[in-house]
Amino acid sequence: MNLKNTPQHWGSVSKTLHWLIALLILALGIVGLLMGELPKTPKYFWVYTAHKSLGITVLALVALRLGWRLYAGAPQPVPGTPGWQERIAGATHGLLYVLMFAIPLSGWLYDSASGLRPFKLFGLVEMPKLVAPDERAAQLSHVLHEWGFWLLILAVLAHAGAAFYHHVHQGDATLSRMLPRGWLAAPQKESA
Repeated sequence: MNLKNTPQHWGSVSKTLHWLIALLILALGIVGLLMGELPKTPKYFWVYTAHKSLGITVLALVALRLGWRLYAGAPQPVPGTPGWQERIAGATHGLLYVLMFAIPLSGWLYDSASGLRPFKLFGLVEMPKLVAPDERAAQLSHVLHEWGFWLLILAVLAHAGAAFYHHVHQGDATLSRMLPRGWLAAPQKESA
């Protein structure tokens, strides 16, 4: 098992970061959608702190993932992929990275601008405030956080849909090379 990416495959570090971040974002999205409905009990504040802590964790993991990608490179597009699909894939990956940075940062900015008491990362480390309390900044960052999430959902659906399209209709290894080895065999293209 290669840690580093090769011209044909994603390495285990890239795969692990990809799926760990995806699972954390899924959990954050579910909790984020439900936490506004929770009764204002001590557990309510625990859920908010957990949401913020996981958001900061995603921010750190995305920075690590981007650093790893710059260091380890990325596999070449699957042979036969049209140039327009490569350009769309590149733009989609770029949008995903921007959103994976922007959403946690806007949440952190919202927490800071709201004037709430400082939150502790997993109850251990007090996180610094990014700005002084400011109602306008709090409103703007909240809007960016919420609408960024919905844009992320659309981008993820496009990303996953393209991977399945490549697997099912184009019969190539685009999807299988991001999955753990052996989970999904690359379909064999029919020869004429």
